[in-house]
Amino acid sequence: MSSNRRGVGLSAFTRNHISTAQYASHGNALRSAQSDSLQTQLSVFQSLLHQFSVTHAKDIRSNPTFRAEFAHMCNAIGVDPLASSNAGGGKAESGGSFWAQMLGGSVNDFYFELAVRVVEVCRDTRAENGGMIAVAEVRQRVQKGKGIGGGMEVSDDDVLRAVDSLHPLGSGFTITKLGHNQMIRSVPKELNIDQSTVLEAIQVLGYVTISMLQINLSWERARSIAAIDDLIADSLVWVDKQAEETEYWSPTFIHDTGGQ
Repeated sequence: MSSNRRGVGLSAFTRNHISTAQYASHGNALRSAQSDSLQTQLSVFQSLLHQFSVTHAKDIRSNPTFRAEFAHMCNAIGVDPLASSNAGGGKAESGGSFWAQMLGGSVNDFYFELAVRVVEVCRDTRAENGGMIAVAEVRQRVQKGKGIGGGMEVSDDDVLRAVDSLHPLGSGFTITKLGHNQMIRSVPKELNIDQSTVLEAIQVLGYVTISMLQINLSWERARSIAAIDDLIADSLVWVDKQAEETEYWSPTFIHDTGGQ
């Protein structure tokens, strides 16, 4: 009896081992089939995207909303419109970016030229704003300039993509959010929490004073003065001593209200 029991146990162990191996083999086959299916679907989608871009090339180049939607479609399948197509080990002769391959380089050249203009605007206004400027103001200044895509309309989304395209160059250009406004920071220095809070307060109130910071933020006078002094040192606020108490204004806020 004991011998028969040992035989049944060994047999069950063998069958269990075979079943495990079969399950593993079947799982690998399923994963392989799914991977092949996804690759096929991706290839078909990219082909359709190519046809779409060729058919609607004019709209993509001239219409910023259409251009943004097309870029979102590219990103949805993991294609960065401004990234090199060779990053994945593609053929060297294909060259260029996805935009360049799809549209003959015209849109890619547009973003390159726009990035150059964004850098110029940030550089030209740095003495006024300390290297922090609203995306909307950059867009307005660029649209007033010459030679941007042959008069092509520029959107905030275009400006943001142009700034993103500068990252591989290590340019130090970053996008930061203050309140409801997106800002381009063109100097490699991060704002601390107190500086950001003061700038957000200026966006809401138009300007601040030391006493306003003390009352509205419950800060001690020394903390308020330190935050303001840091912003003045970075040229991020302007000082107005004409009122009873010294007022501190953001040059960005002044430009925004002046343009309305």
